Amino acid sequence: MRLFQDDPISRPLTYPGRIPATSGVLFDDTYIPLRPVDDSPPEEWEAAGERLGALLSRGGFPPLDERHPVVAVGSNAAPSQLLRKFLDHAVRPLVPMTLADAPGVAPGVSAHVSRWGYVPAAPIETPGESSRLFVLWLDEEQLAALDLTEPNYERRPLRHPITLESGAGHPPPSAYTGRHGCLAGPDGRPRRLASQRTLIQDLLDGSAELRHICGDTPDDFVANVRDESVREAVYRILQDKVRARDPSD
Repeated sequence: MRLFQDDPISRPLTYPGRIPATSGVLFDDTYIPLRPVDDSPPEEWEAAGERLGALLSRGGFPPLDERHPVVAVGSNAAPSQLLRKFLDHAVRPLVPMTLADAPGVAPGVSAHVSRWGYVPAAPIETPGESSRLFVLWLDEEQLAALDLTEPNYERRPLRHPITLESGAGHPPPSAYTGRHGCLAGPDGRPRRLASQRTLIQDLLDGSAELRHICGDTPDDFVANVRDESVREAVYRILQDKVRARDPSD
């Protein structure tokens, strides 16, 4: 399946990874499409010919009401990235992933560089706007494992309720908010997440300091920031030159 052909940790310039077109269930190395049932909670939605609640019960997995809803604004919406993260922590990846409309929030860009070389996402406030995002329904073990993969973020509840793809409302879920602030664009407003090649090239084109230490292309950037000292220098440039206030502050 194309969703699992690569992951951003292995191929940083593919960040945020291959995002599914529909709600589904990450089940080991398979993504099972999940069909919403109008005005119904996710346990009533249908996956592989049965209700999601029945699928979880039949497999002995925790039900939805014992799981923690977490909105994904970056690579956590990519099954390949989730699969890698959970397997790295010896946790079985059985995760319902439901699309929802989240008001007042959108994927922005964190003002730091990951050790794998990509510039990751972070949520930004967007008053009056709504974003279609994935909600991950995580059991206790999965939540603890995912927390360990997010040292540059803090998990916090969103400010507003969400509307699931089925039309059913749901109280505010949590999201991983950035600890380093969010990058601003030339207009001073928080940047929106773009393709990694576009984002990195734009940052390089706008900073002679970055080009001096990272090279002229996204490929050069990724190769150079694998060096911790280079990554720290880039971090200082991002913080000093193009930082926007973190909307969660």
